[in-house]
Amino acid sequence: MKSILLLALTALCSAVRAGDLPDPIPEDIHSRHVRHSPAWFTRGILYQVQPRAFTPEGTLRAATARLADVAALGVTVIYLWPVTVADDDTAPVFWSHRQKACKLNNPRNPYRTKDYNRVDPEYGTDQDLKAFIQEAHRLGLKVMLDLVYLHCGPMAVFLKEHPDFVLRNPDGSMKTAAWAFPGLNFENPALKEYLWSNMEMWIRDYDADGFRCDVSARVPQAFWEEGRRRIEKIKPDVAMLAEARRSSDQDFAFDADYGFDWLYRAIVPVVSSGSPAILIRDMWTWQHMTRPQGYRFTRYLDNHDIACDAKRRQTAWGEDAVRAFTLLNFVIDGIPFLYNGEEIGDDARHSIFGRFPIRWEKAATPEGQAKRQWLGEVCAFRKARDVLSEGRVQWLENNHCDSVLAVSRVLQDSAVTMVLNATPHPIEVQVYGFRAGTTRFSQNLTEAQGERFKLGPYGFLVSERSGP
Repeated sequence: MKSILLLALTALCSAVRAGDLPDPIPEDIHSRHVRHSPAWFTRGILYQVQPRAFTPEGTLRAATARLADVAALGVTVIYLWPVTVADDDTAPVFWSHRQKACKLNNPRNPYRTKDYNRVDPEYGTDQDLKAFIQEAHRLGLKVMLDLVYLHCGPMAVFLKEHPDFVLRNPDGSMKTAAWAFPGLNFENPALKEYLWSNMEMWIRDYDADGFRCDVSARVPQAFWEEGRRRIEKIKPDVAMLAEARRSSDQDFAFDADYGFDWLYRAIVPVVSSGSPAILIRDMWTWQHMTRPQGYRFTRYLDNHDIACDAKRRQTAWGEDAVRAFTLLNFVIDGIPFLYNGEEIGDDARHSIFGRFPIRWEKAATPEGQAKRQWLGEVCAFRKARDVLSEGRVQWLENNHCDSVLAVSRVLQDSAVTMVLNATPHPIEVQVYGFRAGTTRFSQNLTEAQGERFKLGPYGFLVSERSGP
């Protein structure tokens, strides 16, 4: 229990980076159950498209031409970062710290919006976005757009007619929210109507399938709930992803949260700092202890923020560690989430503030081909098994819990079990109660005899069995 309490403290300390604070845990938390959500989302595999990285051209038209390759990988949902008109104001007072620190001197941050109702000419036209979504749908892919409603740019097009749409200081100047951007005024009913109409427009006119909502816990929950009511009248099976950790989000408004703590406060410390592997199990326990039944998280290793601010996982961790923890994210409960280029082991540094494309030429190398084939097999494995989307999680004990994780997904008479060496050192381990089945994936596995395994650095075994 002590380790779980420590996790609660570290999660609270991480709230500034995540952009929200965990809300108090209600007494009835375990008697509640999350909303019913569309199966295309809860059973899906997300793939983020960051247009400035996704193609050398950086346009929606070029991205549309690559969608067939994405669909062939086996993912099912495209999450597209903001393609609305970014603010081009050059005053550094309204630039975020990392926008200044990157030294690219580009004011056009896609998370600092100038016009919520138009596609930024950098990416193309409104029609280009409609064509992107239409082609995605033809290929069997859903599309979620990114909503950025906590703040706007200082030159937002509505400010001349509606100066009260943003928060104001006593002297009348614009009051900033996070990242030095002007904060939107959710006390203003007209602003809320404006944004709800924006949500409706993307669903009705563009046929989007849902939204990822930026820094959503800093926006009133009642706003998101009413927004969901309105867009469900247009398309009943929309999905909403919260970039937050608010325990009440999935009562009605949202279908999953971003799962910050699973990555940043568990996997990253284990891989990057040598923290004990049991931290990952404890984090899973803490996340589920403090959330309603059925609460959902996305599971990822990389996204546009990570690729912008830190070394790519491929560079910092190496291929063996990336494969091991990617596979864990596909086996554990939640919704797997891939960032564009992961399928070829892309290690190019990306940026929110400039165009640094994926090195797609790596796809033609033996390493790139092997990675794409492997990840395609992982996607197919996940999609073909109900146990990986609906099965309960069962942790297995072992005699090296500081180094090894053993976890099963169980549904009726089906079980998928992963044994993972979470360290860069070889290890011999006994997993108590392990029952052998058919090996589906393995890496650096030198011996498997009953409950005993010899695993090399970041070695793993994924085994599947059916029957009693």
